[in-house]
Amino acid sequence: MAYNRYVNICQPLHYKRVINRRACVQMASSAWITSIVYSALHTGNTFRLPFCQSSVISQLFCEISQLLKLACSDSYLSEVGLLAFLVFLGLNCFVFIIVSYVQIFQTVQRIPSEPGQHKAISTCLPHLTVISLFLCTGIFEYLKPISSLMSNMDLMMSVLYALVPPMMNPIIYSMRNNKIKAALKELIV
Repeated sequence: MAYNRYVNICQPLHYKRVINRRACVQMASSAWITSIVYSALHTGNTFRLPFCQSSVISQLFCEISQLLKLACSDSYLSEVGLLAFLVFLGLNCFVFIIVSYVQIFQTVQRIPSEPGQHKAISTCLPHLTVISLFLCTGIFEYLKPISSLMSNMDLMMSVLYALVPPMMNPIIYSMRNNKIKAALKELIV
């Protein structure tokens, strides 16, 4: 999405040439392949772990951190490589998004008309909102200290992290549609 917005705003005359079917297939397949490889590595690592504690996970769904708590062995060493891979991927994506939006905002500042600036910014806001929502809940979920007891706040944040960003995606992106805006205004009034 960040690359799409970047090309759309910073190189509008080249958009059809740059964002073509081949580019879309490459971007989608690289996201899918990366996700599958990362998941397969975690799954393989989890199957190698010996479990000796209770099989009850105090979470609504099976998280890797919860499985590591149940393992008998010191599994942190085997997870370090996977976490390093995750950090590498995450930082690359994050830097790419930041660089894209810095260039977009620099280009927007050079647009002479205020309506043109507003239109360009409104194109980017839904994506930035979804990314911010996903990152904030994810950071809170994964960077909080691990405790042996699960609190209601931990459960709530897990649900927020897993459900809210995907659920808000269609709502946030559809708010650009004038018919939906009009229907919401009628519903509220």
